[in-house]
Amino acid sequence: MTAVYKRELRSYFNSMIGYVFVAVVAVFTGLYFTLVNLISGFPYFAAALSSTVVIFVFAVPVLTMKSMAEERKMKTDQMLLTYPVSTTGIIMGKYLAMMTVFAVPMLIGCLFPIVINMAGNGSYLIDYCGIFSFICLGCLFVSVGMFISAQTESQIIAAVGSMGVLLVMYLWDSLIAKIPQTTVAGIAGFAVIAAVLVFFIYAGTKSSGAAIISACVFAVAIAVTYAVTGSGIIDTLMNFLGIFSIYSVINNFGSYYVFDLRGILYLLSMSGLFVFLTIQSVQKRRWN
Repeated sequence: MTAVYKRELRSYFNSMIGYVFVAVVAVFTGLYFTLVNLISGFPYFAAALSSTVVIFVFAVPVLTMKSMAEERKMKTDQMLLTYPVSTTGIIMGKYLAMMTVFAVPMLIGCLFPIVINMAGNGSYLIDYCGIFSFICLGCLFVSVGMFISAQTESQIIAAVGSMGVLLVMYLWDSLIAKIPQTTVAGIAGFAVIAAVLVFFIYAGTKSSGAAIISACVFAVAIAVTYAVTGSGIIDTLMNFLGIFSIYSVINNFGSYYVFDLRGILYLLSMSGLFVFLTIQSVQKRRWN
């Protein structure tokens, strides 16, 4: 894993991708710091940092687009998979290399709370907890980008696909707020979720039987939920969808100054899920 990590890290700084990512994120972070903290006089850097989420939506896919797609296009993935390293070691080496590049502008951002405290009365605890939450957010964004990159040979498709998924995650709260507050919408919402899960189960197992059994289980679960909650099924749906909000986690740190442990665990667990899915995707191709 160490050899893969060093190889990937060198590749980012032997090309322009690593430098462009660090420069873009650092510039926009500095810009928001200047506008929010220096000009407006707001005492917490975490508030300025929470405004930069949209920058990461477009910057992280540039960082992750070549992680797996380039290997497949150049056929170097076949050579990589013959290394005396497990698939998990290969993927983790690549993932940690990208997280190292991601962490560079975050380390630069660690200087801004010091500047604030030199000029006024800030809070190191609030600001560094906010930076920590962004590193956890980066873990999720990078894992999503790496997973999508593993599904294609085109870096452009990987980048655009990652941007689309991350943009949906960023706008998640606004999107679910548009759901009609009716019982029919609640049932339909759970039905759509069930259909998506059945699709992924079929795609992963290639078993019609498993997909049919899963569909029946989900149908029963929806019926039971409706029988128990009645018209409150829409509230159950909204509460369920709200669990997947990433912006609320960042808001807790950057706007309400609350250490959201549940949110941190959610970001890290989802990161682990997408890394696991990437490993399974590559492992499947390795044996084929």
